[in-house]
Amino acid sequence: MGKAKNPRRVADNEAMAKVRMLRVSPQKLNLVAAMIRGKKVDRALADLTFSKKRIAQDVKKCLQSAIANAENNHGLDVDELVVAEAWVGKNLVMKRGRPRARGRFGRIMKPFSELTIKVRQVEEQA
Repeated sequence: MGKAKNPRRVADNEAMAKVRMLRVSPQKLNLVAAMIRGKKVDRALADLTFSKKRIAQDVKKCLQSAIANAENNHGLDVDELVVAEAWVGKNLVMKRGRPRARGRFGRIMKPFSELTIKVRQVEEQA
């Protein structure tokens, strides 16, 4: 008697990728994630390639990983993929400080984020 197989976390026509410990605030990362939500993957990759935001390169790597997962692990067609969901979560916050006037201490928060991208295969309407 073997152990029962774990059910998949995504549907049969979906694949996902996750990046943890991105050194950017969740608010700034969400601006880039909102830029690609609902778009076809080739258009989303083009937008991320020419974006001026520093974190766009890390988002692009995560999207490329989700595309590779869809193609290699789930056998989906790359030309029919769209970015179904892209959501941002909080991670740890490094706390640093700086001396301020009158013996006080100014806190400097250095937040980390995590990003999850889910791609879905949709059939094109002719």
